Amino acid sequence: MSETATMADGQAGAIGPGRLVLVVGPSGAGKDTLLRLAQAACADDHDIVFPRRIVTRESSADEDNVALGPDEFRRACEHGDFAVHWDAHGHSYALPLDINDDIRAGRTVVANVSRTVIGALRQTYADVVVVAITAPPDVLAARLAARARQSDGNIAERLSRSVDDRSAQADVTILNAGSAEYHARQLVRVIRNEGWQD
Repeated sequence: MSETATMADGQAGAIGPGRLVLVVGPSGAGKDTLLRLAQAACADDHDIVFPRRIVTRESSADEDNVALGPDEFRRACEHGDFAVHWDAHGHSYALPLDINDDIRAGRTVVANVSRTVIGALRQTYADVVVVAITAPPDVLAARLAARARQSDGNIAERLSRSVDDRSAQADVTILNAGSAEYHARQLVRVIRNEGWQD
């Protein structure tokens, strides 16, 4: 499995003043569930943006992304349509370039990304908060098995993956092993810069 990240050309310096909240964690941790609940809780706040990722995989009930074929994705990369893009688990992923406009306008942008891109994003944006969503290994394995998504590949391999990069360390960790609603409220507090403990 290879993971690589590329930032859009010409992105030097720290883009701000808005915040970039990066949600990361292992497959099966419940990132998409918590993001969906957090997005619903923030629906009336126009200063919080949840961009749709671009992925070379079809959308699912749990993951609302813009699906592109590999050739379309490559052309969009060449055209500079992405703020950041990376490859992981046999697919290509990206965040749209217009997140930069949101951050320059002072908005908070919340996105699910690979841990491998955190270092590059910390260098590109002025205010980055990394939220790691995790769960005990047995819970992760059960969730991956239950969703039975063909593109998940080898579950044991996905569960054993680690990223050895100090810049990828989380600022906040949420152990998502209880009520999704409770943990989504924790995430919303981080997004709104209110701390995260109840």
